[in-house]
Amino acid sequence: MKFKKLISFTTCMMAATALLAGCSGNSTSSSSSTSSNGEKITTLKYYTIGGEPKDYAQVIEKANEYLGEKIGVNLDMTFIDFNDYSQKMSVIVNSGEDFDLAFTCSWAGDYLGNARKGAFLDLDPYLDTIGKDMKEAIDQRFWDGAKVDGKTYAVPTQKELGVAPMWVFTQEYVDKYDIPVDEIHALEDLEPWLKVIKENEPDVVPLYITKGFSYTVFFDQLVDPVGISLDDNGELKVMNMFETDEMKRDLETLRRYYQAGYINADAATAQDDKSIKRLVTKADGQPYADEIWSESLGYRVVSTPITNTWITNGSTTGSMVAVSANSKNKEKAIEFLNLLNTDPTIRNMINYGLEGVHYEKIGDNQIKLINKKGYDVPYFSLGNLFITYVTENEPETKWDEFQDFNDAAKSSPALGFKFNSKSVSTEIAAVNNVLEEFKATIYSGSVDVDEYLEKLNTKLKQQGLDKIIEEMQRQIDEWKASK
Repeated sequence: MKFKKLISFTTCMMAATALLAGCSGNSTSSSSSTSSNGEKITTLKYYTIGGEPKDYAQVIEKANEYLGEKIGVNLDMTFIDFNDYSQKMSVIVNSGEDFDLAFTCSWAGDYLGNARKGAFLDLDPYLDTIGKDMKEAIDQRFWDGAKVDGKTYAVPTQKELGVAPMWVFTQEYVDKYDIPVDEIHALEDLEPWLKVIKENEPDVVPLYITKGFSYTVFFDQLVDPVGISLDDNGELKVMNMFETDEMKRDLETLRRYYQAGYINADAATAQDDKSIKRLVTKADGQPYADEIWSESLGYRVVSTPITNTWITNGSTTGSMVAVSANSKNKEKAIEFLNLLNTDPTIRNMINYGLEGVHYEKIGDNQIKLINKKGYDVPYFSLGNLFITYVTENEPETKWDEFQDFNDAAKSSPALGFKFNSKSVSTEIAAVNNVLEEFKATIYSGSVDVDEYLEKLNTKLKQQGLDKIIEEMQRQIDEWKASK
């Protein structure tokens, strides 16, 4: 089946939602109260990612009415901006604060680290009882990906299962210059069309790049920048991706594009500015997400895959909700997550807001958004997407096609491997500091590749990268032998 494509929630919604206000909500700890009919209500403290929507208070009031009647729970949600989430949650977790629920994943909220140090609750004792409905509803491959040392420390979001890197084109210029989008895949395939835009559209950026851009479509990054090639032949050879021929070739292409004026001059520091006209940008994709991006940007986009869709350890844990090990309301928190992932009423309310205020029903499972600016949240972060409504520009079969998309994805040779970084945690922290210094600049195309790659790899080695590679290779060899 041929899918429409677009930017994935795990990356592009960062751009779409990060413009919202930063951190808000109450900071009170979880508590209990009594409803008007005298029944006990447990309030759950819930940290999640993104800016607080304008009409949050109105929506959560109605959501809490429903949750109170259904399971005796109310939510006290605190929204933390994308850019601040990992750092602020680290402080919250390390302080031992009494909270109940928190968004976590492979790219924010340090799922692996928090699971291994006991900050998150082991959910396995509850998944055949309180959580049995969500266990059944969510694809087993997500549960398998969530395992850390054989245990489950968060509830994964049922969404796209694999990573599908895409080129996302502005439809206006595709139509104007008859660009054969379906024939464009590799980075090099862009070049003639970047040239056309550069020569004919002086106000348009041919290839728009922002800070955070990377081009690792050939690599399963297990600990940045260490991992294995997706085309690994079974050897499971651990490498530094910045020492591969593929990376050097791609960086040289980006350098050539920058020198030709095809890439925005501020690529190393730019945050996504929707007002900037561009021919193409890169993001990770999924079926039918073109509609979301088009709506967010205010103009039509069309996308095309760069490479195959790959299921990786990172993609299976791209969006999750954990229960704090310090929660005083563990069973109620799990009961809520079970409902959130199986009950369309509460899931859609938290996703879209209130019927008649923020959307109207136009079919059994289809809605028209009427006030998205009043209530806009990162949908991917808030539970099972497969029970949410589809919007007016999406087919009612959307989630069936997501399932087909998931079933068609290829698995990374390292899928299921979880690196225990405890013995090299100091080296990883030092390596991350080096990457922070170099990555955005080198991916922007604004510097000499040979010079900067040599500097980068020298500094990485000085900070202990070889030790990380050696330890990962030892562990992955053991893992392979045990399969």
